Amino acid sequence: MKPITLQNYAEGKWVAGAGGLAELRSAIDGEVVSLTSSQGLDFAAMLKHAREEGGPTLRALTFHQRALMLKALADALTAKKEALYELSYNTGATKADSWIDIDGGIGTFAVYQGKGRRELPNERILIDGNIEALSRNGTFQGLHVFTSLQGVAVHINAFNFPVWGMLEKLAPTFLAGVPAIVKPASATSYLTEAAVRVMLEANVLPKGALQLIVGSTGDLFEHLTTQDVVSFTGSAATASKLKAHPVIVRESVRFVAEQDSLNASVLGPDAKADSPEFDLFIKEVAKEMTVKAGQKCTAIRRAMVPAALLDAAQDALKARLEKTVVGDPRDEATRMGALVSASQRNDVRDKIKEISADAKIVYGDPNASPFNEKGAFLSPVLLRCENPWQARAVHDVEAFGPVSTLMPYKDAADAIALANRGKGSLVMSAFTYDTDFARELVLGSGSFHGRIAFIDRDSAKESTGHGSPMPQMIHGGPGRAGGGEEMGGIRGVTHYMQRTALQGHPRTLAAIVKRYIAGMPTENAEQHPFRRKFHDLPIGYQLKTKAREITLDDIEHFAHFTGDTFYAHMDEEAAKANPLFGGRVAHGYLILAFAAGLFVDPDPGPVLANYGLDNLRFVKPVKPGDTVQVALTVKDKTLRKPDQGEVRWDVVITNRDGETVAAYDLLTMNAA
Repeated sequence: MKPITLQNYAEGKWVAGAGGLAELRSAIDGEVVSLTSSQGLDFAAMLKHAREEGGPTLRALTFHQRALMLKALADALTAKKEALYELSYNTGATKADSWIDIDGGIGTFAVYQGKGRRELPNERILIDGNIEALSRNGTFQGLHVFTSLQGVAVHINAFNFPVWGMLEKLAPTFLAGVPAIVKPASATSYLTEAAVRVMLEANVLPKGALQLIVGSTGDLFEHLTTQDVVSFTGSAATASKLKAHPVIVRESVRFVAEQDSLNASVLGPDAKADSPEFDLFIKEVAKEMTVKAGQKCTAIRRAMVPAALLDAAQDALKARLEKTVVGDPRDEATRMGALVSASQRNDVRDKIKEISADAKIVYGDPNASPFNEKGAFLSPVLLRCENPWQARAVHDVEAFGPVSTLMPYKDAADAIALANRGKGSLVMSAFTYDTDFARELVLGSGSFHGRIAFIDRDSAKESTGHGSPMPQMIHGGPGRAGGGEEMGGIRGVTHYMQRTALQGHPRTLAAIVKRYIAGMPTENAEQHPFRRKFHDLPIGYQLKTKAREITLDDIEHFAHFTGDTFYAHMDEEAAKANPLFGGRVAHGYLILAFAAGLFVDPDPGPVLANYGLDNLRFVKPVKPGDTVQVALTVKDKTLRKPDQGEVRWDVVITNRDGETVAAYDLLTMNAA
């Protein structure tokens, strides 16, 4: 089969490299499958194209429009994923491995499109936190907002996840409204290139939103600016080199690094050889050694067990690894495919030699070439380190393949200290049923780990496991792991945005963020707001109700009708003894019910449903004989469907003296 020459996608067109083609070989048989080069690309022009074409168009879209774009891309990739699976075999990945990479990446797009539509406004400005009072009378207030960066996100990805690694960065980037230039690792760039073609052919991305480099980045870094972001995944050595680039330093370019780390898994001190947690631990360590042939930045490199269980753990791991069939990833009987390349396999062998200075191999032969000598196959290798505190390499050297080191610990404090010897990791897992140990582990090791997964007999069935970063959670870690935070739900989106503190009159701030802020001018409701459709409700449209007196009979009727006969409502003497009340008071929920009775319009109309309230606070007690009055104000609006939208109402309930007694946000769904 003739090798395919990969192409770059630059300035809106597919372009082959002008020379210096590099050969990309199949991990299965060593045959050349692709040729690649980025020579001849004008990297300055690519950045300009993204800034001047992609950026403005993306920023003009709302968060919801960008989220719908992600959904369309996910649908397009799903429709073509079988072709991607076929290409993925040449990377050495089994069908199960490819599922993690391809379906996992598509799933990340799906999660982000959902969160974008649920958690972000149908707007272009994102409010961060609450209003800050900066003056006595409220005419000068503060508010934090996020806006899209006006640069380019340069994504430099690793070889082990050519699809997921790209999509997990693109999802928050596109949702933030920032264009991207993707630079995959060359070894598996043919799979990335195919996925990029699918996304571009979906015809939903604005021109300039996505570009691809299948080769060297040349002088790309020379043209970066303070509005750009570099998001890197790979080795600490490469990250350090890129982070120290003079332009990165001079322009204060944001640099997000997700580096390989020596992740640990700890079998809790409460475990026994016959406990469920012991079996779960053995299963997970073996899985993390063999999935993707151990080529995962989250793989378990250091497996820690109570000293008394070291032999039992070794025997159980060996027995499980012996069932691992290494072979052609297309064969359904295969449980572990090849490493990505012969050079990668050789690197793993060299690293095993270094680790062997501290530990002995108790399973596997790193020098053997199972299945096909022309491929990049390697058997799983388990090492045992008797004295982890006297060892260096097991805590400093990572063999990025099917390799893990088993080691003992004395007690909980020893386990925590050993885990921290990794100098910062993406993830640690703990297999324990002891919640006290779990808390102790977080207090002692939380600052050294980006994620801690607790797995036990109760969570195992639904757990995603040690090595699966989820889009909703942060993927990154401190120290050796790079200090970055990818994904993490909406947190990941804000890495591609600028937080700005705004200060001014509520009128100005409200106009900027298109949300009601107390103190801004309001429009008195000439027509009851519940008689108006979604699009006919302006922000600040306010209904002030008449007042209603709350009597002792009201309180007692409500108490007996609901069954809430709490002493503060029913026992005058006991209520007087309460320093917060000084006598009987109305139920908080009675106040809410009366408030609804004051502002609800009873007839059928545009309000389709009342589906909740947020931020409820009871501020001041209401005593018998006092009155309540409501100010109902349109606070925010989000169109959910073409014919209906969510209206957020600011509800403030005041007493006879104009003091706030309760406040909350009411949510309704209104016809558009």
